[in-house]
Amino acid sequence: MPGPIAGVRVLELAQIMAGPACGLMLADLGAEVIKIEKTAGGDDTRKFLPPDINGESAAFMMMNRNKKGLALNLKEQEGINIFKKMVEQSDVVIENFRKGTLEKLGIGYEDLKKINPKIILCEISGYGRTGPYADKGGFDLVAQGMSGLMSITGESSDKPPMKVGAPLTDITAGILGATGVLAALINRDKTGKGQRVDTSLYEAGIVHTYWQSAIAGATGKSPGPLGSAHPLTAPYQAFKTKDNWITIGASNQNNWMNLLNAIERVDLQEDDRFKDNNSRMKNLEALAPILQEELLKKTSNEWIKIFDEKGLPCGPINSITEMHNDPHTLDRKMVIEVDNKKAGKSKAIGMPIKFSDTNANTEIGAPNFGQHTDEILIQFGYSAEQIKDYKDKGIVA
Repeated sequence: MPGPIAGVRVLELAQIMAGPACGLMLADLGAEVIKIEKTAGGDDTRKFLPPDINGESAAFMMMNRNKKGLALNLKEQEGINIFKKMVEQSDVVIENFRKGTLEKLGIGYEDLKKINPKIILCEISGYGRTGPYADKGGFDLVAQGMSGLMSITGESSDKPPMKVGAPLTDITAGILGATGVLAALINRDKTGKGQRVDTSLYEAGIVHTYWQSAIAGATGKSPGPLGSAHPLTAPYQAFKTKDNWITIGASNQNNWMNLLNAIERVDLQEDDRFKDNNSRMKNLEALAPILQEELLKKTSNEWIKIFDEKGLPCGPINSITEMHNDPHTLDRKMVIEVDNKKAGKSKAIGMPIKFSDTNANTEIGAPNFGQHTDEILIQFGYSAEQIKDYKDKGIVA
């Protein structure tokens, strides 16, 4: 079944995670995504070893499934000429180089729109293309620190700063980039013109501080880390059970009463310290140990069964492999199996958006290095003789 943006062609000049995440989102939506890698080794993620599957980087395969692969030498003018010809017949270019890199190669946005006025250039960088930090390179760790995320992550303010376990700003920047591309495509349908889409890891981190920024904006004070607790509502955190840990979201008065009924402590509602959310937030240090004492009396599965019957939001704290094997994960096709020409079958994360009529095929494995070079160049009008010549010269691989 064709995806909702089938017919859109994307040239991905990006590596590692943020740019490839953007390309992955667009590929899963049905776009033809051509991943253009440098001829000297390709995307650096190919070297993220271990783990590997039959010599192929598991990290690379995760981020680049559903794409075609072309190895192209953009340090040579003939490689630049090939890229420009591809731009003529494409809709989107994704890049995550440092500011000015494409301009030095003669393929910056002003150059591209002369070739194709409808082209959309999506630039994903550390800090965006404007502002005092625009020339700096960016990494997820640094972006998490500068955006405020690390100041609100961890157990308490007297512990060392801690980042979110996942590369949150990389992945979110990729999703923001894909969102921007889709908006630009809609605008192009109205105006006939392409445009630049500019987002960054820094901004991707900032958007995750909505609640904490609301607090800081209203009080003038920066909230600190709360472990698994919520800055605005309680109880809303992880608790230890007889055998493991679970999360409980009693985030409104109805759920609070459901929790008290479930643990048979309705008497707590008569305690003025806990009568409403405002009181519970002020007295969370007193409330949490009381709840913890009760929750240690049963196993996680026993509590989850009781809470589910009461309609109280709760859940186990799964490991990654437990999440992979969860029946709901599998039913929603969030862990899928893809086929790589060299590695064979491997697991991948599936498309997180479902459509009633336009779900595209997402089970195509990541390309091996230069796997589709011939196919892609033929598609753009190059002959077998020209392709052989380019290979001999090191223009393509």
